[in-house]
Amino acid sequence: MGQVSFTVEKGVGTIEFYHPAHNSLPGRLLAQLAQTIREAGADESVHVVVLRSTGERTFCAGASFDELLAIESFAQGKEFFMGFARVINAMRQCPKLILGRVQGKAVGGGVGVAAATDYCFATRHAAVKLSELAVGIGPFVVGPAVARKVGQAAFGQMAIDATRWHDASWALEKGLFARLFDSIAEMDEAIEALAHTLAQSSVEAMVQLKKVLWEGTEHWDTLLEQRAEMSGRLVLTPPARRAIEAFKKK
Repeated sequence: MGQVSFTVEKGVGTIEFYHPAHNSLPGRLLAQLAQTIREAGADESVHVVVLRSTGERTFCAGASFDELLAIESFAQGKEFFMGFARVINAMRQCPKLILGRVQGKAVGGGVGVAAATDYCFATRHAAVKLSELAVGIGPFVVGPAVARKVGQAAFGQMAIDATRWHDASWALEKGLFARLFDSIAEMDEAIEALAHTLAQSSVEAMVQLKKVLWEGTEHWDTLLEQRAEMSGRLVLTPPARRAIEAFKKK
């Protein structure tokens, strides 16, 4: 279940993902999302990308707990977490600027996806939480993307206090969100305005700006793979298995 769609209109490429379980991202959707981002980056008719999810309440619930519980080996564990690594690296390597649209709560990997956008819009309902430590793992793969936006200290606060929601105002103050709105309608109007402006801007200038914005991350292909290995080992430990089972039953 779930899907990823891609449409282009007047230079704006819109990528939208959906899953009935609060827009969570199982491995199949992660692979589709990474591939679609790469396709948008290679499409000459696309000047700017908008990344969004469906619905009004949850932007992204992060990893699929069913898939986490089904992991039986280190190889499977690493491959699952590499799904998030590939999405983040696809966003990083995409030559087009990516605008994020966060209409509701974001958890774990969902926070990582929001952090990997180049300019992120959100509503006041967009609370964020890094819950990984609470299930015996840790936000290792998404950590570099989140810390790059909010700073190491704020990332540490989120990672350590893993059951706490941080409201959208906090995320705005820390730099995860660039603009905050009272309603989805107001947010969508602002996204459309900026996307339209960027679609008419110099493509080459935006490509160079993207490179400048991501300077210092050239090693992330290796770094995120190493982080996926960390999570792939931890997800097999008894504390993690018990915590994930308990979390899934809530």
